[in-house]
Amino acid sequence: MTGANRPAWATIPVDEERYRPLYARLLGLRFVNPGGVLCFLFFEGAIALAVLLALAELVSWWAVLVLPVVVAAMVKLNDMVAAVVVRSAALVPEQERDRFRRQMEPVVGRARVEWVSHSVPGVVITADPVPPPRRANPSD
Repeated sequence: MTGANRPAWATIPVDEERYRPLYARLLGLRFVNPGGVLCFLFFEGAIALAVLLALAELVSWWAVLVLPVVVAAMVKLNDMVAAVVVRSAALVPEQERDRFRRQMEPVVGRARVEWVSHSVPGVVITADPVPPPRRANPSD
């Protein structure tokens, strides 16, 4: 892809496009950016899974060709859904975004915790030093 054909909303810069994995470039992914290991799992992993299923006679040998194509279609569909989400988020006015951010901010504060002596069985919470135990008869 050249810089002239790429839309302005593409997330991968043109100079970094050539360093992306071949799998992502062939599918023309714009919003999903899988790394090399993930692309390996998508393609070679799908082939290995299909071969194992075919060797176990759970599917026909056509699955070796069909499963990687189906996985690629799902990855491309995921990229298209991500594009729709990004475009719809861009249409939300700034005022609505600010209101949403205010609603989603966590509330930080202090909560009062009442310590009840029976709330932790077997543990005595005290700030006073514990006196040594007394023996009943000091002459023993």
